[in-house]
Amino acid sequence: MDISSKQNLGISAYHWLKRDIIRGDFMPGEKLLMSGLKARYGLGIGPLREALSQLVAERLVVAISQRGYRVAPMSLSELADLYDARAQLEGLILELAIQRGDDDWEADILAKAHTLAKVTEVNSAEELLDVWDTRHKVFHTAIAAGCNSPHLLKLRDSLFDQVERYRHLWLRETVFSAEALERKRREHAALVEVILSRDAPRAAEMMREHLMTPVPIITEVMRRRGLA
Repeated sequence: MDISSKQNLGISAYHWLKRDIIRGDFMPGEKLLMSGLKARYGLGIGPLREALSQLVAERLVVAISQRGYRVAPMSLSELADLYDARAQLEGLILELAIQRGDDDWEADILAKAHTLAKVTEVNSAEELLDVWDTRHKVFHTAIAAGCNSPHLLKLRDSLFDQVERYRHLWLRETVFSAEALERKRREHAALVEVILSRDAPRAAEMMREHLMTPVPIITEVMRRRGLA
């Protein structure tokens, strides 16, 4: 097998394992047995070790000296810290984006908000969740892009990866009814309006509040499931 093929297998293992950890297919603290992973993904030890090492760096997996790997634990203290850090950083990025963003940046935000607002015609709740979440991420990424700082955006991506397990609990718990979608649409529309008015302090405050809203719901879910 050539180097390119080995790299592709490693990338596939990383994406599959990360997805399954985020979705809760592997529980916090669960030991990740190499034999089980090989059978589940149909991959060899090399690509799986590469994937596990990357997930250790992202704090989704913990390496146990001479004893393999476990899924990283979850806690209410980490939940609060991650969400607060993410909200504070997103507020800062938005203030910079308002200072630095041009007409194309504004147009892209409007386009992504419009696409997000149109998520209504889907075949199932699972499809609705996936489509809405994908477009929601694209919308927020378009807003952040205006800061024009690759380093800040990389830090933003890192925090998002770490918060995703917690965030998925919120997504699973939230039923996206027509009323819920309309409420979110109005919330996003209000945020866009303040951003386009270039009111940086108000926009940053709204963004921080927007990103913190899932925390009470996630807290309740974690306690109910014995994850707290």
